[in-house]
Amino acid sequence: MALKLTPLVFALTGAAILLAAPAQAQQSKRGNETLKKYCTGDYLSYCGNLDPDDPATDQCFKTNWAKLSENCRRAIDAYTPPKDAGRGKKG
Repeated sequence: MALKLTPLVFALTGAAILLAAPAQAQQSKRGNETLKKYCTGDYLSYCGNLDPDDPATDQCFKTNWAKLSENCRRAIDAYTPPKDAGRGKKG
Protein backbone atom coordinates (compact mmCIF):
# COMPACT_ATOMS: atom_id res chain seq x y z
CA MET A 1 0.00 0.00 0.00
CA ALA A 2 1.65 3.19 -1.14
CA LEU A 3 0.59 6.26 0.79
CA LYS A 4 0.76 9.40 -1.27
CA LEU A 5 -0.75 11.70 1.32
CA THR A 6 0.90 14.99 0.49
CA PRO A 7 -1.23 15.35 -2.68
CA LEU A 8 -4.24 14.57 -0.55
CA VAL A 9 -3.41 17.46 1.72
CA PHE A 10 -3.19 19.66 -1.37
CA ALA A 11 -6.67 18.61 -2.42
CA LEU A 12 -8.10 19.02 1.03
CA THR A 13 -6.67 22.50 1.36
CA GLY A 14 -9.00 23.64 -1.39
CA ALA A 15 -11.95 21.79 0.07
CA ALA A 16 -11.35 23.13 3.57
CA ILE A 17 -10.98 26.68 2.30
CA LEU A 18 -14.23 26.37 0.40
CA LEU A 19 -16.04 24.92 3.41
CA ALA A 20 -14.55 27.30 5.97
CA ALA A 21 -14.76 30.53 4.00
CA PRO A 22 -17.23 30.30 1.10
CA ALA A 23 -17.52 34.08 0.91
CA GLN A 24 -13.87 34.32 -0.01
CA ALA A 25 -14.35 31.97 -2.99
CA GLN A 26 -10.76 30.80 -2.80
CA GLN A 27 -9.70 27.57 -4.46
CA SER A 28 -6.54 25.61 -4.13
CA LYS A 29 -4.80 24.48 -7.29
CA ARG A 30 -3.51 21.43 -5.40
CA GLY A 31 -4.77 17.86 -5.77
CA ASN A 32 -7.63 16.99 -8.05
CA GLU A 33 -11.40 16.78 -8.04
CA THR A 34 -11.40 13.04 -7.30
CA LEU A 35 -9.48 13.55 -4.05
CA LYS A 36 -11.74 16.44 -3.09
CA LYS A 37 -14.85 14.42 -3.89
CA TYR A 38 -13.92 11.25 -2.05
CA CYS A 39 -11.72 12.44 0.84
CA THR A 40 -13.22 15.67 2.12
CA GLY A 41 -15.63 13.83 4.43
CA ASP A 42 -12.80 11.69 5.83
CA TYR A 43 -10.68 14.78 6.38
CA LEU A 44 -13.49 16.49 8.27
CA SER A 45 -14.24 13.34 10.30
CA TYR A 46 -10.71 12.42 11.33
CA CYS A 47 -8.38 15.36 10.71
CA GLY A 48 -10.59 18.43 10.48
CA ASN A 49 -9.05 19.92 13.61
CA LEU A 50 -5.77 20.27 11.69
CA ASP A 51 -4.86 22.85 9.10
CA PRO A 52 -4.71 21.11 5.70
CA ASP A 53 -1.22 22.56 5.11
CA ASP A 54 0.10 21.21 8.42
CA PRO A 55 2.39 18.18 7.98
CA ALA A 56 0.49 16.65 10.92
CA THR A 57 -2.43 16.18 8.53
CA ASP A 58 -0.39 13.64 6.55
CA GLN A 59 0.28 11.75 9.76
CA CYS A 60 -3.39 11.94 10.70
CA PHE A 61 -4.39 10.26 7.44
CA LYS A 62 -1.72 7.60 7.94
CA THR A 63 -2.92 6.96 11.48
CA ASN A 64 -6.54 6.73 10.37
CA TRP A 65 -5.90 4.85 7.10
CA ALA A 66 -8.02 1.85 8.13
CA LYS A 67 -10.93 4.16 9.03
CA LEU A 68 -10.88 6.06 5.73
CA SER A 69 -13.61 5.27 3.25
CA GLU A 70 -12.70 2.81 0.53
CA ASN A 71 -13.25 5.47 -2.12
CA CYS A 72 -10.87 7.87 -0.37
CA ARG A 73 -8.16 5.21 -0.04
CA ARG A 74 -8.55 4.34 -3.72
CA ALA A 75 -8.39 8.01 -4.71
CA ILE A 76 -5.18 8.45 -2.72
CA ASP A 77 -3.62 5.33 -4.22
CA ALA A 78 -4.62 6.34 -7.75
CA TYR A 79 -3.48 9.96 -7.51
CA THR A 80 -0.39 10.95 -9.47
CA PRO A 81 0.76 14.46 -8.65
CA PRO A 82 1.86 16.76 -11.47
CA LYS A 83 5.60 16.79 -12.07
CA ASP A 84 5.90 20.34 -10.70
CA ALA A 85 3.78 19.70 -7.57
CA GLY A 86 5.39 20.95 -4.41
CA ARG A 87 7.86 23.23 -6.17
CA GLY A 88 7.78 26.90 -5.39
CA LYS A 89 7.40 29.41 -8.18
CA LYS A 90 10.53 31.27 -9.05
CA GLY A 91 10.36 34.78 -10.10
